[in-house]
Amino acid sequence: MADAAPSHPPEEQLANLHLDEVTGEKVSKSELKKRQKQRMKDAEKAKKAATAPHPLLSAQKKTSAELEEKELNPNQYFEIRSRNINKLRQSKNPAPYPHKFHVNSDLSDYVEKYQTLKSGEHRKEAEIRVGGRIYNKRAAGPKLIFYDIRSNGVKMQVMCQAQEVKEGGVPFEQQHEHLRRGDIIGIVGYPGRTAPRAKIEKGEEGELSIFATEIILLTPCLHQLPDEYYGFKDQEQRHRKRYLDLIMNEPTRNVFITRSKMTTYIRKYFDDNNFVEVETPMMNPIAGGATAKPFVTHHNDLNMDMFMRVAPELYLKMLVVGGLERVYEMGRQFRNEGIDLTHNPEFTTLEFYMAYADVYDLMDMTEELVSGLVKHVTGGYTTKFHTQHGEEYEVNWQAPWRRVEMIPALEEACGEKFPPGEELHTAETNEFLKRMLKKMKVDCSPPLTNARMLDKLVGEFIEETCVNPTFITGHPQMMSPLAKYHREIPGLCERFEAFVCKKEIVNAYTELNDPFDQRLRFEEQARQKDQGDDEAQMIDENFCQSLEYGLPPTGGFGMGIDRLVMFLTDNYSIKEVLAFPFMKEEASKGRDKLAAEEVGIQPLAEEGIPHK
Repeated sequence: MADAAPSHPPEEQLANLHLDEVTGEKVSKSELKKRQKQRMKDAEKAKKAATAPHPLLSAQKKTSAELEEKELNPNQYFEIRSRNINKLRQSKNPAPYPHKFHVNSDLSDYVEKYQTLKSGEHRKEAEIRVGGRIYNKRAAGPKLIFYDIRSNGVKMQVMCQAQEVKEGGVPFEQQHEHLRRGDIIGIVGYPGRTAPRAKIEKGEEGELSIFATEIILLTPCLHQLPDEYYGFKDQEQRHRKRYLDLIMNEPTRNVFITRSKMTTYIRKYFDDNNFVEVETPMMNPIAGGATAKPFVTHHNDLNMDMFMRVAPELYLKMLVVGGLERVYEMGRQFRNEGIDLTHNPEFTTLEFYMAYADVYDLMDMTEELVSGLVKHVTGGYTTKFHTQHGEEYEVNWQAPWRRVEMIPALEEACGEKFPPGEELHTAETNEFLKRMLKKMKVDCSPPLTNARMLDKLVGEFIEETCVNPTFITGHPQMMSPLAKYHREIPGLCERFEAFVCKKEIVNAYTELNDPFDQRLRFEEQARQKDQGDDEAQMIDENFCQSLEYGLPPTGGFGMGIDRLVMFLTDNYSIKEVLAFPFMKEEASKGRDKLAAEEVGIQPLAEEGIPHK
């Protein structure tokens, strides 16, 4: 059987077909038009998709830009951020430094009022307006951004959703695109608690948050904040940049809040006991009131050198002479001495003077004041303190405190009888004390005066035993030029020093009110000064004359505020409890550029107004 011949479309049909250049097929005219039309639609759609990026990609782009900023070093970040904020200063869209943002709540009040809200519960009718600093910013898509802010030591989450933006308000993207970590923002919103599925499934509550309807930039932070994980730990930089230390480290903030509570309590204690708070001069023609080396300054108009005060004692006693029988002052003193873990050139003391009181009354008042203060600040009487060597002291501040007589305690430690009190100032005693130093292998820096050598022995063998609060009493008169002689033991005076954790916190005594005796004491101090003791006191003629008008029997007390704060906040360095401690100038470090210099802003001409 012969094969069948292949079939071909009639020639007239082939003539009516058209080539589809995309597929290479031949199709009818109508089919070709249909295909071309569809391809045009697809091309248009693809073009539109290409020119209008997907919202998620847009959000990712912005997020990646912020991530890229994290890779910049601090100088690069500062330069870029300064330029960006300067552009906002010029465009005012938004103005980066508005004059005012009205707040109607703070975060501590907010937490107290709304902490009972349940997961998913909101109070949309309550408008909340608070300010705070951004510590963390994270996006969860193009329409949802979370901020962690802090204000007054309280942390709060802010939840921002595009759907919550008020009609006619600033668009969601524009509200958030300029915001970075460290910026201070104003938040307008309502209270609520989130309801994340993961927490609900575990039976946990969501996070109390502010659901923002508007976020306003109030003050941009031009510098890159330290990384949250590594923090800001460099001790020297923390002390130099206390503002940044406070931003990054909550414990630093707590120290200064505790300090404020302490000074408030102290003032209330004295106000409640009918004391008058006074202020005395910071600059004096004579550096008196304490055995210390002063700072010297100069008064141009009077062309005279003056001394920054080392203590307010003499002025306060002159006020008692004048009839202000109970006075106190809390203020700065200045001593041109060494800087170490417990000493700063300027420091804060409390001094009070009480007519008709003596050293024994002051011991009782010291126990009452300090133990009450500890209870008020810590909630109990026992605290812990860690030294720079890692030793831990558990301190019981409750009264009564231990009391130690100086000379008997030294005799016990040295194994020898000391000269009687009335001979402690003599040259023979000077030789005896030098022998004791050699025997006990104790070094004392010159000049080797009797007072300095005795003080060194006390430091080595008595102060070292004073972990719990301890009164050291029975000081020689030649160590205490302003204290009254002991009523029973010749050569000694009625004075005590209170020590805690081996450091002095209080010095007090029955005040010397005999103008004849006071003159002799000052002359002995002048003799010690001639021997080379820069810390010995000068003769204050005005004070001596005031005693001639009559100072009633008086008790005087001085306490170091900084050192007490150290013990109650568990800080072994005084720099941790001073907002701005004295710091040695940084060597070979050039000045960093300021933001205004970075963007080329020129200073405006100003005319100074003379002081009237």
